[in-house]
Amino acid sequence: MLDDETRYRLLSLLHDYPDLNQRDIARELGVSVGKVNYCIRALTSKGWVKASNFRRSENKKGYAYLLTPKGLEEKARATVNFLRRKVAEYETLKEEIVRLKNEIEKGGVVGHE
Repeated sequence: MLDDETRYRLLSLLHDYPDLNQRDIARELGVSVGKVNYCIRALTSKGWVKASNFRRSENKKGYAYLLTPKGLEEKARATVNFLRRKVAEYETLKEEIVRLKNEIEKGGVVGHE
């Protein structure tokens, strides 16, 4: 359904800003409104998110997307998984930087002027 990063970012966004509409969520995540709608429906069906109606003005109805206790647990899991992946990426980048610096120091790279 959702990759770890998207799940983490969506759950974090809903937790921090429950009254964002789907268009705002889509803009923040850099995805389509249709994908946001699909994802929110999936999270709701899993019992992780509850959509509650509220009125923003006399003419508009809106929703507040609230994380349920299960949703908070999943957000914690998603955060741990996301952090593990980012740490692994960081370690890989550090190793690559060391390798590239060594290559430069050994004269294996010719600079472009």
